[in-house]
Amino acid sequence: MERQTLLSREDAPRLWVVMDETALRRPVGGPEVMRAQIDRLLEATEMPHVTLQVAPFAAGPHPGTFGPFVLFRFAMAELPDMVYSEYLTGAVYLDARAEVATHLEVMDRMAAQAATAQRTKEILRDVRKEL
Repeated sequence: MERQTLLSREDAPRLWVVMDETALRRPVGGPEVMRAQIDRLLEATEMPHVTLQVAPFAAGPHPGTFGPFVLFRFAMAELPDMVYSEYLTGAVYLDARAEVATHLEVMDRMAAQAATAQRTKEILRDVRKEL
């Protein structure tokens, strides 16, 4: 919850998320909790610095199915782009150019394959109705 306050700051960072539809469909906490989570996602889509895209099942497999990652891009040139990836027993930060470039390419491909931001809002509303 505390991290979410970053998104409401005047100088909020740009956040672009490509989320697999699985994250919306896996029941966690029951329908009431799921509806509240989807409501929060819908609220976030109204923020000008947030882009949310869902990778729907119908689009088939995407290159991000190998595991989640976070790509950090910094405005200051002296700070290199970085990738953060978690696994079962830990996490790793990657900053080697080749590794970051591979993740950038995967992110681009995922974003191109996923539903548009506008279509994502429709998907979220449809999933919410089903709960």
